Amino acid sequence: MGECAPLPALSCDDIPSYDEVLATACKNLEKNGEIDREALLPYPSILFGMETALLHFRARSLQFWHTPFSKGKEGIPINGLIWMGNFDEMYRRIGEKMQQGFRCIKLKIGAIDFEKELELLAHIRRHFTPAQIELRVDANGAFSPADALEKLHRLSEFQLHSIEQPIRAGQWNEMARLCAATPFPIALDEELIGINRRDRKIELLETIRPQYIILKPSLHGGISGSEEWMEAGAEEYRLMGHFRSGVQYRTECHRTMVCHLAARPPPRTRYRLAVYRQYRLSASHRRGLPLVPPRRTRTRLTKLAETMTKFCTNRNKQTILIESIPYSNWEIEMVRMNIPADNRSFRQELFSFLSEWFDPADTLPVHTSGSTGKPKELYVEKERMMESACLTCSFLGLQKEDSALLCMPLQYIAGKMVVIRALVAGLDLLPVTPSGHPLKDLTKAPVFAAMIPMQVYNSLQVPEEKTILQQIRHLIIGGGPIDSQLNAALKDFPHAVWSTYGMTETLSHIALRRLNGPEASDWYTPFESIQIRLSKENTLVIYAPEICEKELVTNDIAEINGQNQFRILGRKDNTINTGGVKVQIEQVEAALKEHLSVPFLITSAPDEKFGEIIVLLAEGQLPDDIEQTCTHQLPPYWRPKRFVPVFKLPLTETGKPDRAIAKLLAQK
Repeated sequence: MGECAPLPALSCDDIPSYDEVLATACKNLEKNGEIDREALLPYPSILFGMETALLHFRARSLQFWHTPFSKGKEGIPINGLIWMGNFDEMYRRIGEKMQQGFRCIKLKIGAIDFEKELELLAHIRRHFTPAQIELRVDANGAFSPADALEKLHRLSEFQLHSIEQPIRAGQWNEMARLCAATPFPIALDEELIGINRRDRKIELLETIRPQYIILKPSLHGGISGSEEWMEAGAEEYRLMGHFRSGVQYRTECHRTMVCHLAARPPPRTRYRLAVYRQYRLSASHRRGLPLVPPRRTRTRLTKLAETMTKFCTNRNKQTILIESIPYSNWEIEMVRMNIPADNRSFRQELFSFLSEWFDPADTLPVHTSGSTGKPKELYVEKERMMESACLTCSFLGLQKEDSALLCMPLQYIAGKMVVIRALVAGLDLLPVTPSGHPLKDLTKAPVFAAMIPMQVYNSLQVPEEKTILQQIRHLIIGGGPIDSQLNAALKDFPHAVWSTYGMTETLSHIALRRLNGPEASDWYTPFESIQIRLSKENTLVIYAPEICEKELVTNDIAEINGQNQFRILGRKDNTINTGGVKVQIEQVEAALKEHLSVPFLITSAPDEKFGEIIVLLAEGQLPDDIEQTCTHQLPPYWRPKRFVPVFKLPLTETGKPDRAIAKLLAQK
């Protein structure tokens, strides 16, 4: 079901051939499975009806919102509307509304004598303060441009919230002058009717610069058209926060949206804004260095700009494919609201994250993996996340509508970045609830997949899953080290397999190394825009101005070769100082990996004599020859002095060794 309700003498689609246009649109939807929005722009009520019908269909219910209001648990504050009439009628209706408990009253003015309308307002204000009763007025274009400003000044004495459409629609220049000089906010209503194309919407907002706009989907282009009004204003003035925070749902036709457009910065041309968005200056420029960089830097920036223009990095224009079904930002919100709040499925998490992505905030929270301690919450810039996504998609050569497997938790950066890559590159997202066997229910391999080592290892143990794994054209593996056995199992794969290097602070990876084929290497190659060096402690230092504003000093001990590649030797915080000798945990684990038959971790424990001692945690029962194996394979200072059996080795949700928990277990 969907409601198509043109208003006689008001809607731009109030035409004799309405029934024919509606029938044709329904046939096209039935045939193509999607709404031809471009063809329906002149028919906003039809577009709105078909959008709601499609939402009903996808929700498989007449109720596609699941909110406290739709369930009858909460109400929505509304205004009491007083229609035009004589003085006595309007006076009586105001009394009725106030007795019914309304705390916001909107009066239709301009139909009776203006002096009497002022008396009505004065009566209300003698009895109720602005804090007790909010007053709004709607002139419906009744004022003339010549006396409108004078009337606005007289109305302002009553501390009104706003006035809708003080003069007749279509007088843009006169309305612009009113909006610039008005003593209280002006809202546009009828002015928006018939303005259906994005460029005209932008032109109207640039010319008139209203404080509010009233959006009625059946009049103003359906849900998508109303959303476009908000997006157009946000794009022009870069005030998405004002638009979104000012959205209120009101009861006029049960679907009116009010958008606050106040407090805008000075206008800029669309061209300059477009240039700014596409060719964002680097961090060095923002620090005040010369505007014209050296030739090498200019070349790099030019390549980056070319890369960015291949992808959609404007959140207002982004859509996402999920299992080959396209969703706009408002459709995402509708689906999210339709999923019951108590249903915490992975699909619910995905739509909740997408809703968060499209909200007006420029940042969003992510959590570190917590492999060396308590997970931390960081706020990262959405713009930088998109730049990181563009680098990966460009490096791998991913194309629009390539399928991308999402099989990692969305609270961490790795899972979030898979979604962002799908958004910027137009990939077809295939969400699978994170598990140790994400490929078990797939019948066709995705083009792109990001997995952790444990997921890859498990998939290799099941023939059907291994077949799917081998067919993935671009497989990246991150979140933990890849041991020699797993590396060997992947070396003959027919398509590219990559190990990634990165962290939450770098918004996923900044470097890749090939695991298979003739390009296989032990060295990570950073993306072209990434600069690296070593600190005094031989830890890796990363400078990536497009992704991370500040230079990042990591805890990863590394070495760099002549080709500006690096490899990781271990972590600074994984160094054990035992008897004055510094031992790297990762090196001990690597030396024992092929010689122990049980899963194990190396950690440390405090010791009175040595300061720290090396401890080996083994999963399950300790092998009888474990001490002998360590003696044969390790130099004296590397040998564990304590062996602790554990039921299960501590791992984080992303599959990394949980070093903090391991230390606690070692002390028992």
